[in-house]
Amino acid sequence: MDDRVILRVGSKILIPFILLFALYVQFHGDFGPGGGFQAGVIFAAAFILYALVFGLGAAKAVLPPIVVHTCAAVGVMIYAGTGVVTLLLGGKFLDYNVLAHNAAHGQEWGIFSVETGVLVTVFGVMVAIFYAFAGRRRAEP
Repeated sequence: MDDRVILRVGSKILIPFILLFALYVQFHGDFGPGGGFQAGVIFAAAFILYALVFGLGAAKAVLPPIVVHTCAAVGVMIYAGTGVVTLLLGGKFLDYNVLAHNAAHGQEWGIFSVETGVLVTVFGVMVAIFYAFAGRRRAEP
C-alpha cells in the first residue's frame, strides 16, 4: 500500500480549488491583474500537481498527450480565428468593435475570445513541456 495518503488526499482537495482559481483569473483578467496567460499556467499547474502526486502514467490517462497537443493548436486557432472573423465582418485584424452591435460589447467579446485562446494554448504548451521532461529517462552511468 502507498504511504503517501495525506499527500494524495490533500492534492485531491486542492486541485478543484486550483482549477476554480484559474477560471477566476481568466474571467476577471480584463478587470484586474490576470488573464489568459496566468490562468493557463495555473490550470496547467493543477494537472502537473496531479502528475507529481499520482504519477505520470495516471496523469496521461486523465489527460492524454494528444489532448494536450490539440489544446495547444486549438488555442492558437481561437486567437487567430477571432482576427479572421473581424476581417470577415469588415474590420481590421483583431478590431473587436465589429464583433457586436455595440463597440463596447464587441471589445468584451473580442478580449474574452482572445484570452480564451491564450488560456488554452498556454495550458497545452505547459503540460506538453512537463510531459516531455517528465517522460525522459536518466542515462545510466
